[in-house]
Amino acid sequence: MSVLTLPAPAKLNLFLHVTGRRPDGYHLLQTVFQLLAFGDELRLTPREDGVIRLQADLPGVDPKDNLVVRAARALQTRTGTGLGADITLIKRTPVGAGLGGGSSDAATTLLGLNHLWQCGLGVDELAAMGLVLGADVPVFVHGRSAWAEGVGEVLRPVDLPPRWYLVIYPGCPVNTAGIFKDPQLTRSTPRITMAAFLTGQGHNDCEPVASRMYPEISRALAWLSGHGTARMSGTGSAVFAAFEDEQSAQNAAASVPEEWTRFVACGLDRSPVHAALGM
Repeated sequence: MSVLTLPAPAKLNLFLHVTGRRPDGYHLLQTVFQLLAFGDELRLTPREDGVIRLQADLPGVDPKDNLVVRAARALQTRTGTGLGADITLIKRTPVGAGLGGGSSDAATTLLGLNHLWQCGLGVDELAAMGLVLGADVPVFVHGRSAWAEGVGEVLRPVDLPPRWYLVIYPGCPVNTAGIFKDPQLTRSTPRITMAAFLTGQGHNDCEPVASRMYPEISRALAWLSGHGTARMSGTGSAVFAAFEDEQSAQNAAASVPEEWTRFVACGLDRSPVHAALGM
């Protein structure tokens, strides 16, 4: 059987405001998702027996709890297909970094298996399935950098200025639930407009909480601030700065302290998954 190899791009939250809280406890957000030309890779091979088998080097993560497996099984349940898949996940995006690695893996699984199994589901249907798996999954399913509101599921595609990003992972995976449960988290930031964001307004409400809970994030932000405006992505722990060109970003990357993982990537408006599938 043919093997389908697809990327699973990482993302940055260029800002993240917590604007309120729903009665069910979910936080209301405003953010801009910037897709990146960097991320994981999935290799999908269809099976006739309905078995979903994942091969991934993720110490401490039970394969049956992985979002990739959950996404594949959700698609099986939704469509009633008798097909399965062998899935190999090549992990490059750090876990617990606020870069959307697991969510992107799940989205690529939904898109890829929908194609391989010839399920015929539309992007909106797949995004609705993805929302059950995680609030960040829909943006990867839709495959566009986007302005997002609600719990992250109300999306409006945006074309962002071309930028290169230096991203630093300081080596401390963050517990997202712990950030949102923290009593010191700001939950009443006024909503802003896209025009205001483009003039430089916006910040990350989770950054002070995460920096207090994980001092290495604070250290990374302080270091990166010497090379530009530094900000944390999502609930952390990755931090980033934007540059006008690749060489400037690479020059800064060359001096990042050795104990931190780093990468340089350009921003994307359209997901390479959609391009690979001809969507």
